[in-house]
Amino acid sequence: MKFARSSGILLHPTSLPGRLGVGDLGAEAYRFADFLARAAQRIWQVLPLGPTGYGDSPYQCFSAFAGNPLLVSLEELVEEGDLTSDDLAVNLPNFPQRQVDFGCVIQYKLPLLKRAAENFRARASAARREEYDTFCRQNASWLENYALFMALKEAHGGEAVWNQWERDVAARQPDALARWKERLAGATEVQKYAQYQFFKQWSALKAYCHHRGIQVMGDIPIFVAHDSTDVWAHPELFHLDADGSPSVQGGVPPDYFSATGQLWGNPLYRWDAMAETGYSWWIDRFRSALKLVDIIRLDHFRGFEAYWEVPGGEETAINGRWVKAPGGEMLEAVQKALGDLPIVAETLGVITPEVEALRDRFGFPGIGILQFAFGVDPQAPEFKPHNYRRHFVAYTGTHDNDTTVGWWTGSGAGDSTRTVENIRAEREFALKYLGTDGREINWSFIRCLLASVADMVIIPLQDVLGLGSEARMNLPAARSGNWRWRFTADQLTPEIGERLRELTVIYDRAAPNSGQ
Repeated sequence: MKFARSSGILLHPTSLPGRLGVGDLGAEAYRFADFLARAAQRIWQVLPLGPTGYGDSPYQCFSAFAGNPLLVSLEELVEEGDLTSDDLAVNLPNFPQRQVDFGCVIQYKLPLLKRAAENFRARASAARREEYDTFCRQNASWLENYALFMALKEAHGGEAVWNQWERDVAARQPDALARWKERLAGATEVQKYAQYQFFKQWSALKAYCHHRGIQVMGDIPIFVAHDSTDVWAHPELFHLDADGSPSVQGGVPPDYFSATGQLWGNPLYRWDAMAETGYSWWIDRFRSALKLVDIIRLDHFRGFEAYWEVPGGEETAINGRWVKAPGGEMLEAVQKALGDLPIVAETLGVITPEVEALRDRFGFPGIGILQFAFGVDPQAPEFKPHNYRRHFVAYTGTHDNDTTVGWWTGSGAGDSTRTVENIRAEREFALKYLGTDGREINWSFIRCLLASVADMVIIPLQDVLGLGSEARMNLPAARSGNWRWRFTADQLTPEIGERLRELTVIYDRAAPNSGQ
């Protein structure tokens, strides 16, 4: 699919400001959409929106179809009458403003969602109840399993992975499922209510973005978490041992982020079983994603051509092997069912001619990272803007990179290939290439990309704000401390918005009616 010449901002909703500990889908999200519109930005890119599990990572979710209940705006629930202002004030922690304390947020927010669900069940109007029932009916294919899965997790203390539950319910024996459904009926209703509110609030926000001329881009992670509804409900689609543990797991070989590779721990797909169903699970997954976002960033696209398979018992990703995947056959099935796909292919890492051929076969643009253009990365030549194709998506950096200022001023922590000599050489080259003195390296990056021929440019908000490594969103292979960054409302000044708008208009990336 061809994309218009445009630019946008990468910001996950958890990073929005607010007094309740984590960014959500309330007033601050609408204010951010207004900022994007004033700055002539046409895309808001978010990370996966699912309910996060291990390590609070949006790439390790309890479901590939559900929304994250932590993103539900409690203040909007007050407006609807399911909570009161006093409910929010009782035991309100002194949340940090510049990062998310997920443990504290979960302890504060989930009990309030439960109270809101109980209040809704007790006194919702007939119209609201009908709307809720319609939502549950229309989404029953995934919602019933998800609600029971989450209620079972709660009943088992929240920590135990599903294959550590009683064997009968872990194996989804009908008698066990019926028994637990009856026992956990109230808890499953809470989960359904949270999903109803998430999708209601997200739909309203997305419609507002469209009203302001903004499209939403979001991720489909290639794999799903082992501890997820998807694996529990469909074990036949995954490579699992007899006890439900992954027999093989996903990751990537040693790279610039880690000398031992990245071991993700996700179970790998049984592509043969998926093919037997006509790839119906993938069709449902894409259909669901396209209800949430306008453009899909297909994460780890190279894994659809060949993926790195690591034995289940390994503790690093070194001892893996490349295994061919039927990505072309799967994407053909999805395209036949859903039509032309608005997909951006995340093409980072070991990209072979076969991966490029698969991308070009479907007409998907690849992506490039400007931070990687000046050093020893194997993709450096194609990441230099003078080598871009028009059908391309250019980033200053992604959620996995340090911020541009942090990259420029830091020591290269988290990058196994950058020696002191490498860093010095790439900085010298970057200064010459960009024609800058380095004092505002973030704006030099932004200007360079906006001026490029790439159809789409995406800039993490941290780079627009000129923030350092303290604002990094994710350090791959790090076991803790990721996904926490938030900005504060005062940082998003009119001056920054106007500076971004001016460059966007100069380089013809604004919408036709944006003016000059």
